[in-house]
Amino acid sequence: MSQFEALQPLDEHNQTLQSNVHPLDYQNPVPAEKYNLVVIGAGAAGLVTSAGAAGIGAKVALVERGLMGGDCLNVGCVPSKGIISAARAYAAVRDAEQFGVNVPDGVSIDFGKAMERMRKLRSDISPADSVKRFTDKGVDVFLGQAKFLDSETVEVGGKKLKFAKAVIATGARASAPKIKGLDDVPYLTNETLFSITELPKRFGIIGAGPVGAEMAQSFARFGSEVTLVTSSRGLMPKEDRDAAEIVQKSMERDGVRFVEGSRDVVLSKEADGSIRMKYDHPKKGYDIVVDKLLIAVGRAPNVEGLGLENVGVQFSEKGVKINDKFQTANPKIFAAGDICSPFQFTHAVDFMARAVIRNALFKGQARHSTLVIPWATYTSPELAHVGLTAADAEAKGIGIDTFDQPMAEVDRAILEGETEGFVRVHCRKGTDEIVGATIVAPNAGDMICEISLAITKRIGLGSIAGTIHPYPTQADAIRKAGDAYGRMRLTPFVAGLFKKWFSWTR
Repeated sequence: MSQFEALQPLDEHNQTLQSNVHPLDYQNPVPAEKYNLVVIGAGAAGLVTSAGAAGIGAKVALVERGLMGGDCLNVGCVPSKGIISAARAYAAVRDAEQFGVNVPDGVSIDFGKAMERMRKLRSDISPADSVKRFTDKGVDVFLGQAKFLDSETVEVGGKKLKFAKAVIATGARASAPKIKGLDDVPYLTNETLFSITELPKRFGIIGAGPVGAEMAQSFARFGSEVTLVTSSRGLMPKEDRDAAEIVQKSMERDGVRFVEGSRDVVLSKEADGSIRMKYDHPKKGYDIVVDKLLIAVGRAPNVEGLGLENVGVQFSEKGVKINDKFQTANPKIFAAGDICSPFQFTHAVDFMARAVIRNALFKGQARHSTLVIPWATYTSPELAHVGLTAADAEAKGIGIDTFDQPMAEVDRAILEGETEGFVRVHCRKGTDEIVGATIVAPNAGDMICEISLAITKRIGLGSIAGTIHPYPTQADAIRKAGDAYGRMRLTPFVAGLFKKWFSWTR
């Protein structure tokens, strides 16, 4: 499958997208004598690397075989959040009666218009990732397959690009897992999902990570009968179980049906073109027929055709191998983004790219291991996390104190009718040093930023408690967690001293 499938249907919006991110009439430039940096891949990592390097005066070539903007713009963050926003708008109207807002004629969704809106907004955003924008920045953009010939030469379309340093930023793609019968049925991935124009009546989704969770809830809100097939670890297995359970209950209220057994499901095609998902188990079995199937699990690194074997770059099914300074086994070649990191988030990739610029061009010492990387899943409520979980801390032998603040005790959450969720902060035991946090709330992805800043800049939870937050806000829950840390410091011994002091001074 290819990112070019994202251009279906080829309406005015997708034509605009194509003209920006892979113009059909584009002619590759004549290569410079030598480049400071050749960047392979124009997704988030490649774009940030090339723009940043060119911005400080380096001579840069950027190579892309597919669509500029990569997964994020074309088949990832941007289109998915466009769909989520439409589903949230529908749910807000649907649930408005609790606020005294009556919708006398009921509420319905025009799925075709929602998808068209997504395509329009994606095309509106695309100039930021366009060929023109980067050529205007002084970057030599080459469209085509790149291949290393040796440790100082990349070939693209018969043209040879000489380089001092190179960056592999080719990312990853959807990869079908080993599911019995999958080869015999039609299915969607994130690379094709955003091209559909009709709402599936019955929608099956295999994979309960962020993509599966977000799309399951959104399509259920649109009106699909959604079945989400999870592994034995349940919804969003990397998250705290009580946090994921809150999200799951919300999804179930929206109509998502959860079944377990993604590893054991057997798929088959019915005579009418529908797809049967079957798992024989005396207690957890199911036999479900769906009209569309989304595979939301499995990623594969884009290493094919790059000639990595010609330059000694090591790679595996997990991607290109790098050291902590983003350097491959070839010291002249670096890597950034999904091709080499387990943290496959656009915001993480951005900062990896900045580190690569420093290390590749200035012999910097920026390290992957020092990055503080938050993430968020944009369900309703959202689930966001940064740093260590309690399980992580236990595995590393790090003692922690945990402070929980239920959203049900936060005035703004009560007033908004959004009391499900919590703020949970882990501190190194006996101190206010924050080592991790999980937030479940409507805007958890925004709220986690305060904790990420605190970890990065070593701001203690006590300092957050001493920082005035506007009232009433949902972010005040973070300050309240800080107050809980302050109360912990009031030990019986300290309380006894206070009691004696007050006795003496009255």
